[in-house]
Amino acid sequence: MRDFFIRDTLFLRPLEPEDLDLLYQWENDTRLWKNGSTITPFSRFVLRQYLVDARQDIYQVRQLRMMIVEKESNKAAGTIDLYDFDPQNGRAGVGILVDENFRKKGYALQALSSMEDYAFNHLKLHQLYAFVPAGNLPSRALFEKAHYERSGILKDWTSINRSFTDVIVMQA
Repeated sequence: MRDFFIRDTLFLRPLEPEDLDLLYQWENDTRLWKNGSTITPFSRFVLRQYLVDARQDIYQVRQLRMMIVEKESNKAAGTIDLYDFDPQNGRAGVGILVDENFRKKGYALQALSSMEDYAFNHLKLHQLYAFVPAGNLPSRALFEKAHYERSGILKDWTSINRSFTDVIVMQA
């Protein structure tokens, strides 16, 4: 595996069919929906198909999702994504999820650093961006620690229980 996927206490790896149950759990955790764009549950069938499609090249599907794996236990600790990959303009969105059992260990920053290495050094991207709900303080702190700059605020961008919240656009 290339060095840009390996960090001190974790590594990133492609999705495997064995990840179905974890993806099902994470994608259908309604507590996490407020931080993304999901508003409906995913079936195992849909996620199984997603795992098949995830093997395609980023230039075809415009997305890359990797599992964040703790080195010591070899357990999946979360996922990190490049999405809306735009090679013409040299940019992609980045999203990250760390399972609650693996939080506060520095894994999110290590995974983000690893994905940035891949995006900037291998894919030759010019920039990465993240849409961070204003109330998601841990995510805001992560991207600030990773030296992402606030480049804008999308007013009343997301709705949770009929209450709208701002989203901060952060770029590196």
